[in-house]
Amino acid sequence: MKPYKNFFKRAIDITASGGALLVLSIPLAAVTAWLHFANKGAGAFFKQERPGKNGKIFKVVKFKTMTDERDTEGKLLPDAQRLTKVGKFVRSTSIDELPQLWNVFKGDMSLIGPRPLLVKYLSRYTPEQARRHEVRPGITGWAQVNGRNNISWEKKFELDVYYVDHLSFAMDCKVILTTIKKVLFREDINKEGEATTTEFLGSDPK
Repeated sequence: MKPYKNFFKRAIDITASGGALLVLSIPLAAVTAWLHFANKGAGAFFKQERPGKNGKIFKVVKFKTMTDERDTEGKLLPDAQRLTKVGKFVRSTSIDELPQLWNVFKGDMSLIGPRPLLVKYLSRYTPEQARRHEVRPGITGWAQVNGRNNISWEKKFELDVYYVDHLSFAMDCKVILTTIKKVLFREDINKEGEATTTEFLGSDPK
């Protein structure tokens, strides 16, 4: 496992992400233009600080699927109201994740690993849950192919740590193949009745 984890996994990430960025350059440019107009001037990209390997902060890049529309008091409208029809399509097909190929190429992320979550969650993890940061975060991961947004936060973190402990070429192949299936059938995009996933407030003490 160690040769793969320490060398070959990163080599595959560089080769695959670099090749994908070249092959998808025209479609990515088209989606960028499409979202620019659909988002009513809010831009096509969403950038946010996220913790990576060992908690190191980086800026994740995704396609922006919502407008920046606000109410009369200047507060952003609820996510469900700002999510555009184009944004729903981009999100349901997981196209919104593709700009993260640049994060993978740079070394902030891996193709496969625990998803990079919000910086404010760092203080809310238990020591065991925090182990998800022992590897680079990924565009897809073990938790994503085993429930994604339809399982509890605690279960997601349990699956993330399981991946950390069992990382291997065979497991990564399984994740990739299952991800392709889920993207094609648009499975586990959001919890029923929710436009985006709910906030992690911390695990209940046992």
